[in-house]
Amino acid sequence: MKKTTGNVSLKNVFKTIIWPRRKFVFIGLVLIIISRLSGLVLPYASKYLVDEVIPSNDFDLLKWLLLAVGIAVTLQAVTSYALTQILSVEAQNLIAKLRSEVQAHIIRLPIRFFDNAKTGELVSRVMTDVEGVRNLVGTGLAQMVGGVLTSVISLVLLIYISPTMTLYVLVPVAIFGFISLKAFGRIRPIFRERGKINAEVTGRLTESLGGIRVIKGFNAEEQETKIFAAGVHRLFLNVKSSLTATSFVTSAATFLLGLASAGIMGIGGYMIMEEQLTFGDFLAFTLLLGFMIAPILQMSNIGSQLTEAFAGLDRTEELMNLPQEADPKHRKIVLPEIEGRVIFQNVHFSYEAGNEIIKGIDFEAMPGSVTALVGSSGSGKTTISGLVASFLNPTSGLITIDGQDLSQVDLNSYRSQLGVVLQDDFLFEGTIRDNILFPRPDAGETALMEAVNAAYVNQFTDQFEQGLETVIGERGIKLSGGQRQRLAIARAILADPRILILDEATSNLDAESENYIQMSLRKLMRGRTTFVIAHRLSTIRQADQILVIEKGTIVESGKHAELIAAEGRYYDLYTFQARI
Repeated sequence: MKKTTGNVSLKNVFKTIIWPRRKFVFIGLVLIIISRLSGLVLPYASKYLVDEVIPSNDFDLLKWLLLAVGIAVTLQAVTSYALTQILSVEAQNLIAKLRSEVQAHIIRLPIRFFDNAKTGELVSRVMTDVEGVRNLVGTGLAQMVGGVLTSVISLVLLIYISPTMTLYVLVPVAIFGFISLKAFGRIRPIFRERGKINAEVTGRLTESLGGIRVIKGFNAEEQETKIFAAGVHRLFLNVKSSLTATSFVTSAATFLLGLASAGIMGIGGYMIMEEQLTFGDFLAFTLLLGFMIAPILQMSNIGSQLTEAFAGLDRTEELMNLPQEADPKHRKIVLPEIEGRVIFQNVHFSYEAGNEIIKGIDFEAMPGSVTALVGSSGSGKTTISGLVASFLNPTSGLITIDGQDLSQVDLNSYRSQLGVVLQDDFLFEGTIRDNILFPRPDAGETALMEAVNAAYVNQFTDQFEQGLETVIGERGIKLSGGQRQRLAIARAILADPRILILDEATSNLDAESENYIQMSLRKLMRGRTTFVIAHRLSTIRQADQILVIEKGTIVESGKHAELIAAEGRYYDLYTFQARI
């Protein structure tokens, strides 16, 4: 789907959605034309029945009329079925492709985007906003074109039968057309707002279901129910507004076209009595008038569907226009296998202008070394690790990997050599095996079992009836905190990275598990450039360098013994923990 700015235009939709599927659309239009032309057989068959067959008792002509009507009805049924099969299936195929495109784009957006977005809202935008395109490629568009065609042909035939009655009909039809254009112009923003509200409500619902233990733990069910009910009510008010607008259009159509029908009865009756019109002509005119009016009435519904489709595409385009983090125009350097030398040169970073989180950081991490980041909460340790992982980009300054500017490095070539273990590492719904194999789905059984044994995952999987095939539930809810952490470490071991980031990797472990993990981590860190963030200072005594971070700056650096001897900030932190 081509990226644009602002509202999606009809030209853009035609170029990017309809034209690439012109074969299906053309077949659909041919089918709809056949169907509509077949539908016009009945009015003229009725005219001949009344004016020719019945007065002359012509049974042969009656048979031919019935045969013609039968063929026409059969054609309508067959083309209607074929139309649904061809266009509706292609429309669903398009929806699936657009969802994949939007998901692929979203998942490549920078981490900062996700920090400000709700998961449920994004899910709604991926799954719901694109659904409206079924009315652009599906039967909706074909029916609209077919309806226009039917109305035009019927109009020509109506003029042929009686120009006077036709002129009378066109006045209310023109008024209805003007009202419809104005109404649908106002409905589009309503539909766009509906998508936003629906995403917000879905997002809150997703959050509340994911945090159900917190809700129940604080007896907050009633509070969450009220919040959700308020969101649903906002959605109701939006739907109410659109229903009011669309129902006004429908009511206007019913009133104006009803007046036209009443007028036709009077004018037609007068012309028949004055012998200016045959009864068969009047019957044909009435039926053809229905064929002209029905698509117009139908178009109010189709117009609403198309308006909803454009509103959904508007919101989809907002996402598709967001720049991805792996911009190929700037990130052109493809890394070979790296040694892992990381250098920070006067690095500054801020989430918001005027509020720096990292201020002038300078340090060098040699290949295979262990760099520990310590400090109080909120000091900037995790932000530094995020910069190393290229989740964040410096506001100013330079970060290099083996001498290459990280901001210009191809992210695939870099992150394929990066491993991350977080304090609250994410596990996916599935089995223990699936989660360990996540970074390398094609890894062999030998590599898998080496990772399992190195992280001591087998210490608890051997106790499960299903072993590695045990399903762990959403976010690994069926496992303890220590078990989840060991699973995350096994995943990192299997990834075999050159640069490793451990963010509170042993925080959720009991004393026995921590002892096992410390041994496995020492094996994992050997030969790899490792960054360790730990509040438990006892876990980083063997680090090659310890950086003490306070308020976004390095206030001390050195090895454990050196920093203890200096009796500075690190000494204070270490001795405070020792007392605890």
